[in-house]
Amino acid sequence: MLPQRLGEILTKQGLIRPDQLQQALQESAKNKQKLGTTVISLGFLKDSQILRALEKQFSVPGVDVSQFEIDQSVLTLVGRDFCEKNSVIPISKAGTTLVVAFSDPGNLQTRDDLRFITKFKIQPVVSTDHSIGLAIEKYYGGMNRAQIDFNKSDGMDSDVQAVETGALDVGNDNASDAPIVKFVNGVLIEAIRRKASDIHFEPYEKKFRVRLRIDGNLIEAAAPPISSGPAISARIKIMSKMDIAEKRRPQDGRLKIKLAKENREMDFRVNTIPTLFGEKVVMRLLDKSNLQLDMTKLGFEVDDLKLFKEKIAMPQGMILITGPTGSGKTVTVYSALSELNQGDVNISTAEDPVEFNLEGINQVQMNKDIDLTFAEALRAFLRQDPDIIMVGEIRDLETAEISFKAASTGHLVVSTLHTNDAPTTVTRLTEMGVAPYLITSCVNLVVAQRLVGRVCESCKEALQVPDQTLLNIGVPKEDIPKYTLFKGKGCSTCNGSGIKGRLAIFELMPMTSKISEMVLKNASAAELRNACRELGLKTLRRSALLKLMRGQTTIEEVLNASVRDDGL
Repeated sequence: MLPQRLGEILTKQGLIRPDQLQQALQESAKNKQKLGTTVISLGFLKDSQILRALEKQFSVPGVDVSQFEIDQSVLTLVGRDFCEKNSVIPISKAGTTLVVAFSDPGNLQTRDDLRFITKFKIQPVVSTDHSIGLAIEKYYGGMNRAQIDFNKSDGMDSDVQAVETGALDVGNDNASDAPIVKFVNGVLIEAIRRKASDIHFEPYEKKFRVRLRIDGNLIEAAAPPISSGPAISARIKIMSKMDIAEKRRPQDGRLKIKLAKENREMDFRVNTIPTLFGEKVVMRLLDKSNLQLDMTKLGFEVDDLKLFKEKIAMPQGMILITGPTGSGKTVTVYSALSELNQGDVNISTAEDPVEFNLEGINQVQMNKDIDLTFAEALRAFLRQDPDIIMVGEIRDLETAEISFKAASTGHLVVSTLHTNDAPTTVTRLTEMGVAPYLITSCVNLVVAQRLVGRVCESCKEALQVPDQTLLNIGVPKEDIPKYTLFKGKGCSTCNGSGIKGRLAIFELMPMTSKISEMVLKNASAAELRNACRELGLKTLRRSALLKLMRGQTTIEEVLNASVRDDGL
């Protein structure tokens, strides 16, 4: 009865059609799933839309618990097995009341069981099965497996040496037996071993936590005593040659460590920022051994790679790589520069920061303290007899004007922008103040990109979905037989997520005569997007679907990484 009530709410709100509801009810009965879970798996709605409907259905507040910060003391009150069996998770407590997220708050038996187990009054909130499942894995699974003991060495901390920045020998430091030193070393080693991209050290009012970003997801790795926060941030600042006395302003630093036994070095980019309860430290891992400079392995489709190589080989003009933070733009830029890095070519780069050192390329680090900005560096480059110039990011009109001047006077300029897709890049440049005639005469190619999760090879299994699901995400009906879908069950290799590693998807927009004509007429991003489709260019969604067809990624990753484009 309850699933039908949810279905009525969804149809009354105009979120799904009656025929879609009927299909979802049939699939729900067939797979013995809740209606909300089935509607999401069919691609009809997103998790957040189901959550709003559940709020209305049960008349209780809704919480996306996968994004909720849960204290460890609350999690100890209810075991993982009970949470998984009943699709619940405790999220907070106040006095004698325990707030618990239910996928079915109407289940009075589960409420009574929780009251008996915890000896607390139970205050229910509603969340989706999917969200509760992610939270259970995040807090009961990932945290416990990744927990780093604060007082015990993991047997490797004497193997860590900080080199270059600070010239600090961690392994032989007099304080190497101190718990703080061992803990920081242990976190760095754990992050390297698990191929994390970032480490977050976060102080809060009642806890201090450490999280690792692995394959795009943040996973809690440790919860040291809250009193250790200042000492941890001070230790990292010393290693990174930062001012330990300055706690009121953000700071940037760099650190390189060496694992002696593995004969391996790792660079870290470090940033601190003052928060309400202390300094938060974020460390970005820059692993040169993982830097993929072979363009054939970036994820380009064959015809897109041919077009990309053709455009970067042009003697002058501009190549723009776009996408949000963390979308892999740096790797694409470095791959292009590596391809162009020949003995008879002078390449100069202006970067903030310089993430990887590339032999044979003149890399310049921006420094706002001495007014060394992108614009200033570009002016200097033009007096350095350059052939190729890389600008880390076009952020303002001044940088854009000098970049376009360089691109129109016999230089190849490679740069990045933060835009959602390739057509939007033109709109962003015009809004910045760049004249349309400069865009059409200088820009050779715009490349938009995103990252999608790769299905874990250790636990992948075949997945059967209704044809309608594929149609809903934009797969042409005639292409459905070509799709072989897989999904990771979740294992220790992928931290229970089913995703291990990431793939890039690309959208390329060359400045053809038709697109140039439209830019000169101040065409909108939507009009440019339609023109790209007519020219047969792949959208980000189409690129993602090709990865899905080969079984490399999942439907969820396709939906998260790209916007639906009916024209594809």
